[in-house]
Amino acid sequence: MSGKASVLYDAPGPAARVRNILYSLVVLAAVLVAGWYVYRGFADQGQFTADKWEPFLDGAVWTTYILPGLEGTVVAAALSIVFALVLGMIFGIARLSDHRWLRWTAGTVVEIARAIPVLILMIFLFALYSEYDLFDSEYLALGAVVTALTVYNGSVIAEIVRAGILSLPKGQTEAGVALGLRKGQLMRLILLPQAITAMLPALVSQMVVALKDSALGYVITYEEVVRSAQQLGAAESNTIPALIVVAIIMILLNVLLSTLATRLEKRLRSGRRKRGGAVVAADTVITDAAPGVDITK
Repeated sequence: MSGKASVLYDAPGPAARVRNILYSLVVLAAVLVAGWYVYRGFADQGQFTADKWEPFLDGAVWTTYILPGLEGTVVAAALSIVFALVLGMIFGIARLSDHRWLRWTAGTVVEIARAIPVLILMIFLFALYSEYDLFDSEYLALGAVVTALTVYNGSVIAEIVRAGILSLPKGQTEAGVALGLRKGQLMRLILLPQAITAMLPALVSQMVVALKDSALGYVITYEEVVRSAQQLGAAESNTIPALIVVAIIMILLNVLLSTLATRLEKRLRSGRRKRGGAVVAADTVITDAAPGVDITK
């Protein structure tokens, strides 16, 4: 046994290693058999023949189905991400307020919003907006999709923001208070810049969730990429190839979003190391202010 034993679990012995390998092989074989069974079922229906893929070589198919659907997905995701970030920042900071009534109100709203399934919220808002004509018919489904995604993802981002701020060393807050910074200045100049860098990976994960959840809009007739794929499949009798192409497009979008966020995070971290930390302007410091209140209460 190695001298560097793990403190979390006991290293498996020879018999356990053999058993784990056997279990892995059995699971792998089961997955391959299931995949082959599904593939044969679709292949018997002619879904993988060359003529089913031929429509994707026609530019009219892309301009009629795929690209308009992709535009709808990107528009809904972009709007909901922007609104959710704003909403999440507001409620995340409100949950750290010194005022109990504000903390409790923000916490109640966040917990309720997180508990509601996105699809149910979309359907409810679509019916509500239709009943009271809050949007033009052209933007009715878009309004319901964006609102539902904003409410849900905003509540999750609020928790990410709160956790990111609370994860900072307490000395950051104490140093700001000692300098005489007001609470707003402390949050804006010291805490949020550091917390955003720390919580950027979690924020990106939630953005990817918002992008994927926009596909739920097909239930309320929103013209997004999955609905476009279904329409293309119905028109060309190639539903499986159409969904495969859409899946590849969505994977590429998610990978691109994650890559951009990773590069942004590295740039923020390297920039902060070069600057050696944030600099507070002298004229913004209130030297005669009373000691502040710890925001973690």
